[in-house]
Amino acid sequence: MRGERKRAGDTHADSLLVTRIRLHLSSIHLLLHCPNMTATDAVLSEGDAAHSAVTLALAQKESLEHLIGMQDLYDMMRDRPLIVKAYAVDDPQAPSVSKSNVKVVHFVRHGQGFHNLMADLAKAAGREWVPFTHTPENPYIMPELLDAPLTDKGRQQAQQLQPIVRAWENPPELVVFSPNCRALQTGLIVFQDWIPSSSTTTTSTTSTTTNTKTPKVPFLAHEMVREENGVHSCDQRRTVSQQQMEFPQVDFWLLESDEDPLFRKDVRESKLQVGERIYQFMEWLADRSETHVAVNSHSGWLSTVFNGVCQCDDALKGWFQTGEMRSVKLEFVTNDNNSSEYD
Repeated sequence: MRGERKRAGDTHADSLLVTRIRLHLSSIHLLLHCPNMTATDAVLSEGDAAHSAVTLALAQKESLEHLIGMQDLYDMMRDRPLIVKAYAVDDPQAPSVSKSNVKVVHFVRHGQGFHNLMADLAKAAGREWVPFTHTPENPYIMPELLDAPLTDKGRQQAQQLQPIVRAWENPPELVVFSPNCRALQTGLIVFQDWIPSSSTTTTSTTSTTTNTKTPKVPFLAHEMVREENGVHSCDQRRTVSQQQMEFPQVDFWLLESDEDPLFRKDVRESKLQVGERIYQFMEWLADRSETHVAVNSHSGWLSTVFNGVCQCDDALKGWFQTGEMRSVKLEFVTNDNNSSEYD
């Protein structure tokens, strides 16, 4: 069994290496065939975790695309039994965390992934594409980008959040992950001081060795915090069994299907569908006992949280850049048209 696991791990490592080589060759191709683009435009130095002008321009374009259908979602959410209000943690109008229906939640967007890099390269080369379509110009549909991992720059962006979280007066009591590679990698870097440790015990009756986790805090993968899904191969997740092998620090018991139940090759989720997933997650979170929580997710999902589901000031509605963390207080209240449940 140990040999089989090693071979499986070697196979995945080889596959990931091939993917990175292909992406590197694609980057070289763009540079060689686009005389107006310099290497600096395409890729920042390895030690630079900042956002390039190309990255920021693309983010502005994509943030506007993700607002389509948002107002309809927001209006629909006002009729739901649970209303979620978001406040900046330093907002004097924010409710106290001493209330049972208030939590401090640290929302984190993953660091730069290889799909982000390829989109930056395409944008810098002057390519334009219609979002969520199967066209040769769309870099997000590349099969090599399935469940895209972090670039080195993405890892650096995650590492830059470590001193911030270590300085918190109240550390997280629960860390939630999208089960996609880039979110798992980001969260494990940012919150590495709270990673569950493993201990080895021997069962006397069977004389077998069993590894058990001794959690500092729960590290849970949750299907409902995944990116808006469909069409783009970068948003499709690998099987749970593959993720468990590579990320044993995270508990995947909440995921009901080994295969990806959300991804559709030819259909993108609607904003209402994404909002429904977020609402289900908020219901789950409201029932948890933890007060201080971290959530590792994606730009489109996070945009929908603050623009389509939560009631909040405009200051919280901006697009999340890669490696960005936004800490808020969430207040879970019952809609006035329904009986009290969360107050």
